[in-house]
Amino acid sequence: MSAVGAGRDAEPGLSGRPPFGARLAAVMDERGPLCVGIDPHRELLGAWGLGDDAAGLRDFCLRAVEAVGGRVAAVKPQSAFFERHGAAGIAVLEQTLAALRECGTLSVLDVKRGDIGSTMAGYAQAYLVDGAPLAADAITVSPYLGYGSLAPALDAAAASGRGVFVLALTSNPEGAGVQHARGANGRSVAAGVVEGVAASNAAARAAGVLGSVGLVVGATTGGAVAGLGLDLRGAGGPVLAPGVGAQGAGAAELEAVFGPARRQVLASTSRGVLRAGPDVGALRAAAGAASARAARALRA
Repeated sequence: MSAVGAGRDAEPGLSGRPPFGARLAAVMDERGPLCVGIDPHRELLGAWGLGDDAAGLRDFCLRAVEAVGGRVAAVKPQSAFFERHGAAGIAVLEQTLAALRECGTLSVLDVKRGDIGSTMAGYAQAYLVDGAPLAADAITVSPYLGYGSLAPALDAAAASGRGVFVLALTSNPEGAGVQHARGANGRSVAAGVVEGVAASNAAARAAGVLGSVGLVVGATTGGAVAGLGLDLRGAGGPVLAPGVGAQGAGAAELEAVFGPARRQVLASTSRGVLRAGPDVGALRAAAGAASARAARALRA
């Protein structure tokens, strides 16, 4: 397996922007290890008294950014909930990403893209280059066409000081059939993904800094990390951990799942904060409490 995207994430990219891993590490130390997801479900929009349309979507997202922007490590818009509104929804996603940039908050766009060749390069141009309307600080990607297929995204991210989070171990029941599967060499698919990320972060790891290629590992995966022998700490990048809060993962679960990699974990919650809305003060208080809980669990 080649060290795809390796060798450039320990120093500023071509844009002069510091690497994503360095920026994320600094803001996690400053604001705590919490990422707030913006998942505007139909039900949440209704609970906030908003219509399930582009106008309601815009109010929801900009109010959420007003509440948590500049106060948490990162914000993660889920692209699907914008895409379902068509062009008008994508326009709101552009506005949301711009609002996050304006308030100095890292954006992780949850798009889970994965393809090959020029198609993957197209996704990279959409999300990971300066000047792109949907440019984010990092995106989620899927490696299940082979880790090497991610090269266009990894290279674009490295060149522009951005990051990617690679799906490795998800908490949905269907994921285990693929991610836990072992090849003839006895290594699981998830272990192969972790090894690929470790290769991509080799230069950063040698420099003693957090890499810009991260992993997505569900906070509710229980003993799977240990059972599959995944070296999350050795991968050298951040670990995005969905499932904190409303989905059931608390301090004990975070410690059990991530162990020695806990300081690399960016704990992600959406409903746990968003259900406190629509009042900005209540949202801000919920995010502050969630950030404090994550810090106690992951930074002790």
